[in-house]
Amino acid sequence: MEPNTDKIDEAVLALLHLTSYYEGKPEDTLPRAWKSHDWEALNRLHEKNLISNPKSKAKSVLLTEDGERLSKELFEKLFCS
Repeated sequence: MEPNTDKIDEAVLALLHLTSYYEGKPEDTLPRAWKSHDWEALNRLHEKNLISNPKSKAKSVLLTEDGERLSKELFEKLFCS
């Protein structure tokens, strides 16, 4: 059985919304999210320009504007009634 990586990416992006936060600095207009998810999925999301590069020492990634919007939409679609 071959997994559908697009569906995996959608689920990971939705879960990034669940753990997203703002650091509270005036320049923070986009949320950060903990990057404790599958590395391959995080790399694909970075390639799709939805998150910052996960290959850093930081324990979180920055969601792009598109990533923030799509993560919220997917979270509501997949996990809300």
